[in-house]
Amino acid sequence: MGQDYQSFLIALGGNQQSDSGPPARTLRAAIARLQQQGAVVAAVSPFYATPCFPAGAGPDYVNAAARISLPGGAAAALALLHRIEADFGRARDRRWGQRTLDLDLLAMGDTVLPDAKVQAQWRALPLEDQMRAAPDDLILPHPRIQDRAFVLVPLADVAPDWVHPLLQLSVRDMRDALDPADVAAVLRLE
Repeated sequence: MGQDYQSFLIALGGNQQSDSGPPARTLRAAIARLQQQGAVVAAVSPFYATPCFPAGAGPDYVNAAARISLPGGAAAALALLHRIEADFGRARDRRWGQRTLDLDLLAMGDTVLPDAKVQAQWRALPLEDQMRAAPDDLILPHPRIQDRAFVLVPLADVAPDWVHPLLQLSVRDMRDALDPADVAAVLRLE
């Protein structure tokens, strides 16, 4: 029991039925599985209906965000999230494809991985390259966090004051800098 717990921000999403049921039920089951695996769930946002990204790639999503604590570091947290995704039938056969469950590690406090230069390179990657390229190493904070209303709207419910360590903007600031139409397209379900 001597392991230190670290605080993480995660995004949850899905747009396909899993063995647990439709996306909202799958997200609830994934949160329960996180707890069964030792996560302390400090906060979970309401669920939101969000347009599929990129447009036309499949049915719309159900998205949420959570603030959790886990023992160990970022690599261990990412491995746990990937195991839970697999348990719920997530197949990683296409980048940004349809999925039963997506658990994205967004941030671990003010940690920057692997370093500020690499994080900035991935953050600046043009959209067409984002659709093809995936980093070999864990990048924290998530390099797309500042661009995505479907992440920032629910994240503002659980961590509005978290500040991106490189951009020096809070979740609330990043959300408010987005196109208002993108923010308005994220519709609260509950």
